[in-house]
Amino acid sequence: MDSENCTSLANQPISDSEDLQGKEQCDDSHCEPIDNLHVVNEIENNEEAIEEVILGKEFIDVESAYKFYKNYGGKNGFNVRIRNSRKNSENFVTWVRYCCSKEGFRENDKRRTNASYSQPVTRCGCQAHLTILLQKNGNFQVVSFQKSHNHALISTPMKHLLKVNRSISEAQKVHADDAEHSGFSIKATVELMSREVGGPENLGFSQKDYMNYIHRKRMSKMEKGDAGAILQYFQKMQSENSSYFYSIQLDEDDMITNIFWADARSVSDYSLFGDVLCFDTTYRTNEYGRPFAPFVGVNHHKQTTLFGAALLYDETTESFRWLFETFLSAMSGKQPTTILTDQSAAMARAIKDVFPQATHRLCVWHLYQNAAKNLSHVFHGSSEFVDDFSNCMYDYEFEHEWLLAWNDMLEKYSLKENKWLNNLFELREKWALVYGRHTFTADMKSTQRSECMNNVLKKYLKPEHNLLRFFEHYERVLANRRYQELIAEYKMIQTTPVLAVSAHMLQHGAEVYTPEVFLLFQKEFVRIHNYSTYKVGKSGMTSEYIVSYSSEHNEHVVKYEASAQNVNCSCKKFTFVGILCAHALKVLDKKNVKKIPPQYILKRWTREAKIMSITSYHPTEVHGNPKESIGKQYGYLCRTSRDILNVAADDEELTRYAHECLVEMLKGLELIKKNRTEKEGRSSSDSSEVNTTLGESEEVEGIVQSNACETTIVRGVKRKATIGHPRTRFKDPTEQKKSKVPKKTTKAPTRRKIPMQEFESIGVSSETQQNSEHDVQLSGVLTQLPV
Repeated sequence: MDSENCTSLANQPISDSEDLQGKEQCDDSHCEPIDNLHVVNEIENNEEAIEEVILGKEFIDVESAYKFYKNYGGKNGFNVRIRNSRKNSENFVTWVRYCCSKEGFRENDKRRTNASYSQPVTRCGCQAHLTILLQKNGNFQVVSFQKSHNHALISTPMKHLLKVNRSISEAQKVHADDAEHSGFSIKATVELMSREVGGPENLGFSQKDYMNYIHRKRMSKMEKGDAGAILQYFQKMQSENSSYFYSIQLDEDDMITNIFWADARSVSDYSLFGDVLCFDTTYRTNEYGRPFAPFVGVNHHKQTTLFGAALLYDETTESFRWLFETFLSAMSGKQPTTILTDQSAAMARAIKDVFPQATHRLCVWHLYQNAAKNLSHVFHGSSEFVDDFSNCMYDYEFEHEWLLAWNDMLEKYSLKENKWLNNLFELREKWALVYGRHTFTADMKSTQRSECMNNVLKKYLKPEHNLLRFFEHYERVLANRRYQELIAEYKMIQTTPVLAVSAHMLQHGAEVYTPEVFLLFQKEFVRIHNYSTYKVGKSGMTSEYIVSYSSEHNEHVVKYEASAQNVNCSCKKFTFVGILCAHALKVLDKKNVKKIPPQYILKRWTREAKIMSITSYHPTEVHGNPKESIGKQYGYLCRTSRDILNVAADDEELTRYAHECLVEMLKGLELIKKNRTEKEGRSSSDSSEVNTTLGESEEVEGIVQSNACETTIVRGVKRKATIGHPRTRFKDPTEQKKSKVPKKTTKAPTRRKIPMQEFESIGVSSETQQNSEHDVQLSGVLTQLPV
């Protein structure tokens, strides 16, 4: 490698006369990515000329020499490390010796005399080295060089395993990060990248190198603890989009208890489809075992959509009340029409306080499962009971009919004294459909949407994930759901539904409804041919009809007003689903109405429900902006070069031509990079004093700013007391005497509500550091629970 192509490090101090013999040197701080693994052109295979060429060679800095010797070692089959160095009185490096990694001998470690295992010996006293000395002209000259080794050198098939030949380039890191964010395992990522370059020997790093890189990256993100990492994550998301909303609740010890977050797209979706809300807290896959509580709804394609999510410390009324109030604040105070939840007394009290305008419905699927447990003696003993119980849940259009059927069921199976059924009867208005027909539920009778979302989350979120990775992988869930919506939008635009029968009203439905909703509408419409209708009365402009199915005894009362084309059926399907039922469509057909009356077309089910609100998915282009991240640049180049590679790979001649062009382009890029490096090296010494001064003034300004605002220190994320087998081992009595730690009470702290402070600056401290260390200023919503 040309020594002039390296960045100057001559002014950076290296440990004074440090003997590195007892350490495995050449760590990652020294192993920079190597542009070329071949030694400079003047070093040929002629062994007799090697020593003469290297002795006296000059380098502009110590790193240039180190890279040169690493390249030389990688070419000839041995690893390289720094032996020791010397500095002058001004703390500048004046002398450095690089050596073969097998130099010296292993020192005896008294701490490991009784160890049951040991690492293999790698040192054998090799004398190969290269020594450089600072000259008067500022360059470093090779003053000593020993090329002979007392051990076998690594042959060509194994040279890629040498540490000097292994490094993860920035582009590879970006590629690997994308794979990790996509849920790929470490092994799968390395195998994929190996296949792309023709095998692991061409990859440039090993699986262990990649594991170490991932570990270091995760540790760096968590250096301030879970609390600091969470708040930094939220700050980053809010800096990318100022509409990103998050709120954190603290207890009296400044520990994080409850967390809520929602991005701008979720808030927008709620404004369109937030009339029905599903809320469930059964999912607990995270390191802290906290209940994960997503707010779920259904969009115009009948797909599950996420309006926000929370991680709760507990499931008390106080926690639910804080969460619902925070959710309402994020959604500009818009209350849902209906909210579906599991049966929870604490949740019900919070919903009553925070959502007084909403109708609270219970999940009938969970009730059905509870019935199977509490009424097992009749539930599994008689199939008729299952039918009767299901009829009470889903059938009956009038309350008096339902009450008669309920009492008949209790008498028939001798269940009048059953405590569980009596308690269920008290809650009948929250689960029996006869009481829910007057409330819009978007065709949802249970929290099955949340249950399905939990199944989706299991594919992305793992128990071993810390909270930061939990949030990052939750982004994948959002991206997946939104991409599925984009696919549905594309299919809706590109395709036309097939009509079951030729009818003007069906054609109209296909034009206004989304494909999924149209299928529901068409299913109702094709049933009208099996219904019979007859008029039973008229009052003014309103006619009353009885509609009945040929094989059913149930009759439905339909009222029709001709002047406004208003139709009202006793089944109330339009009220709680949002599409007309077969009974109403039968009367409209009888009246020769060819199109769906506009008052019966809900915009939330139409093709125009999200006009101009679908986010564009076109790739972000880079227009010469030097501040663009390496990840964006790498992704942009991959996209723009894909077409070239696809064309070239089809033919051997095209492949050869493309390869030649790429080689020439690579040479040109290396030349540009070399010239830029030399230019930056010459200007770095001139601007060092100015940069130092500017850096100091910026730091002082930041300190003044931080002192000017009142901060709250977040100590960490609150954990629950361990139940069952503890994670740490039990201490024996002698150990317990040495460190007596007072027991902390597990009783929940007394909480009181204070007004939320929006966009308050908050300081973050590590869970393992003092409050004054590692403070970070962030913006968001913070609520505190003082004593």
